[in-house]
Amino acid sequence: QVQLVESGGGLVQPGGSLKLSCAASGFMFSGYYMAWYRQAPGKERERVAGIMNTGASPTYLGAVDGRFIISRDNVKNTVYLQMNSLKPDDTGVYYCSVFMNQRYYGQGTQVTVSS
Repeated sequence: QVQLVESGGGLVQPGGSLKLSCAASGFMFSGYYMAWYRQAPGKERERVAGIMNTGASPTYLGAVDGRFIISRDNVKNTVYLQMNSLKPDDTGVYYCSVFMNQRYYGQGTQVTVSS
């Protein structure tokens, strides 16, 4: 079955960086568009970034464009999210996701940006 396992979250000061990873299994990873979502306390889940199966045409939420970079390794079946210049508003649980007949999410990894 589809499994998505995120890692790399933590506590970081404003202006700092984190790199999230998501290990995928149970499906042909190289054939699917992958995305990162986040959910802040009391807010709706929102899509942060997405990347085509080939690694081309990454797209970003306006609030993170220029600070976050999504990438993938189709040999390691892993998608990454490099987050730079982090702000307190970036705090939340980050999920990787794939859509095939339904949307799947991993268990999430907590990112807290605070001084």
